[in-house]
Amino acid sequence: MFGGLGMTELIIILVIVLVIFGAGKLPEVGSALGKGIKNFKSAVTESGDKGPKGDIEDKNKENKPS
Repeated sequence: MFGGLGMTELIIILVIVLVIFGAGKLPEVGSALGKGIKNFKSAVTESGDKGPKGDIEDKNKENKPS
């Protein structure tokens, strides 16, 4: 199902999460997790736009005498 996890494993994980955080905190935990994933995705796409050497090449061009 999800990366080799079956329904039984998912239910056990959900029960453990409920015991640790409680039913009241679960929406807050889910919201924080969602925001974290969203920020991570945006950071990955922003860094991918310029390329791995983009900053270094720009600095080398500025420091070279013409």
